[in-house]
Amino acid sequence: MLRIAVTGRPGVGKSTVVAKAAERLVREMGLKVGGIRTAEIRKEGTREGFSIRDLATGETGILSHASGSGPRVGKYHVNLEDLEGIGANALRNALACDLVVIDEVGPMELKSDEFISAVEEVLESDRPVLAVLHRSSKHPLVQRIREEFEVLTIDEGNRNELPEKIVEMLR
Repeated sequence: MLRIAVTGRPGVGKSTVVAKAAERLVREMGLKVGGIRTAEIRKEGTREGFSIRDLATGETGILSHASGSGPRVGKYHVNLEDLEGIGANALRNALACDLVVIDEVGPMELKSDEFISAVEEVLESDRPVLAVLHRSSKHPLVQRIREEFEVLTIDEGNRNELPEKIVEMLR
């Protein structure tokens, strides 16, 4: 069972690399992929927050937004209802899939004990995992993933080749 985590500075393309690798694994190997994907929410070129999507069902919600309530991370408020209702549930349901994608284990996601518990359930399973890790988090869950996973650091020089490398590693 192979477990890969990608990390790097904000905006370098971590989520894009993971998405491209997962799409190729589905297309080329017919793998059933479950888990979550996050993406920026932009309005007129300005980032206002992040969405969260269940890869298996397509259900999408708000992970965080500049307006609203909930625990704060920087200028964003974490939407615990969607993080837990969509995110944690998607991870638990992904245990029935061939590959679990977790995008991302970072400060926003770590505001939820329910999400942390779901990630721990994935880690205790025998499922292959492809995850995005916040680069500087000292949270015990992030530290555990760093110790147990093959960790790849993304930068501008390698981000175009990494999806292929990940696909090859998971074949």
